[in-house]
Amino acid sequence: MEDWKQGITIKPNWCGERPCIRNMRIRVIDILDLLAAGLNQEQILTGLPDLVNEDIEA
Repeated sequence: MEDWKQGITIKPNWCGERPCIRNMRIRVIDILDLLAAGLNQEQILTGLPDLVNEDIEA
């Protein structure tokens, strides 16, 4: 993803107005929690197949 900010969206009245990945209902904090729990990118992508590597890197 050329500009990582394009991959992070915030919408009123959606997911508690918290940052989400590419207009999906996957919150940035959820990805950070998975990484903090020790999961690697491959494991996260397996569990959340709508994501791509660039989403996690953003």
